[in-house]
Amino acid sequence: MTQLTPDTHEMLESLRSAVAETLERKRRLGQYAVVWENDRPVLIGDDAPTQQSDEQNRQDRESH
Repeated sequence: MTQLTPDTHEMLESLRSAVAETLERKRRLGQYAVVWENDRPVLIGDDAPTQQSDEQNRQDRESH
């Protein structure tokens, strides 16, 4: 593993903190978020669209 410089480490920690705060704010507001997991985007949260509704929306667009 590559050793990070102190400046780089500080920047990385700042970004991690900002992302954590943003995800927490979205959770409190009841908004879903899109995160990268297992080499693909994943929608998380109670109001996240389901794959089934996404497929239905695509089919609706294609039929018009």
